[in-house]
Amino acid sequence: MQQIRQVVDSEFTAVNDFIIEQLHSNVPLVENIGHYIVDAGGKRLRPLLSLLCAGAIGRIDEKHLHLAAVIEFIHTATLLHDDVVDISALRRGRPTANANWGNAPSVLVGDFLYSRAFQILVKIGSFPLMGLLSDTTNTVAEGEVLQLTRAGNPDTSEATYFEVIRSKTAVLFGAACSGAAILSDSAEHQSALHQYGVNLGIAFQLIDDILDYEGDPAETGKNVGDDLAEGKPTLPLIYLLEHGSEAHKELVRDAISNKSAEQLDAIVGAVKQCGALDYCHAAAKRYTDAAIAALNGLTPSPYRSALEGLTEIALSRRS
Repeated sequence: MQQIRQVVDSEFTAVNDFIIEQLHSNVPLVENIGHYIVDAGGKRLRPLLSLLCAGAIGRIDEKHLHLAAVIEFIHTATLLHDDVVDISALRRGRPTANANWGNAPSVLVGDFLYSRAFQILVKIGSFPLMGLLSDTTNTVAEGEVLQLTRAGNPDTSEATYFEVIRSKTAVLFGAACSGAAILSDSAEHQSALHQYGVNLGIAFQLIDDILDYEGDPAETGKNVGDDLAEGKPTLPLIYLLEHGSEAHKELVRDAISNKSAEQLDAIVGAVKQCGALDYCHAAAKRYTDAAIAALNGLTPSPYRSALEGLTEIALSRRS
């Protein structure tokens, strides 16, 4: 990841500086929580995508830097809200904002970040970009609600699972990429870059769901089994419910229905035994292959190589 960031090193630093500048508020609690979540050590993958896509189709200018910050603010706002909804106590290896300050401040600071993102968008002044990101933010919210309605439901289908992760995760990846094309007046690349981002985002979420069953908490920054405790029917569990033994199916159905990780060790063993993780890894590989194929129309460059490299990182990551 460090090598990929070096391709846009100065621009990436400028985005981080702009993010810090835009966190300013006359209300100290807003700044405290904003800095806490933004400084948590995340990958900044989504803003990185905006910069790399801009470079791959032309050049990176100030508007692209501001787009990258907007994408990060929208993403960070969703994290704040997600942690409240999921009653999460740990993210990236440290207490969540809601664990430190409570639910109400976390939700309201998430709202601040959303509104700050759209203030920046207005200053960028691109109506097509505003349309893209307003639609994207709406879709993300719908995806979160859909996931909430499926929590505790062991009859969730694989198709619904993919609808959830496409909406709540992948579309923001797509917007980070196609938004760069909009600002570059590169209509011919907009659809392809959107497809690259969406496919990468789906693969990224698939691996995230795999790590809930084979990840090391010291690396992932979250407890193994968190999704199970929240009753989320992710693809490893959906596959097990289709292909596992009757005993294992009953075990998982009870765990999802009761939102319980009490039988975590047995369920992790069952997930591995039935081949669910291999199935999920293969699915993630199909999506990264599709992401790479979407880049075929781009001229070879260090930026394109970096975008291709991100697909390898998505597949091999451990956190």
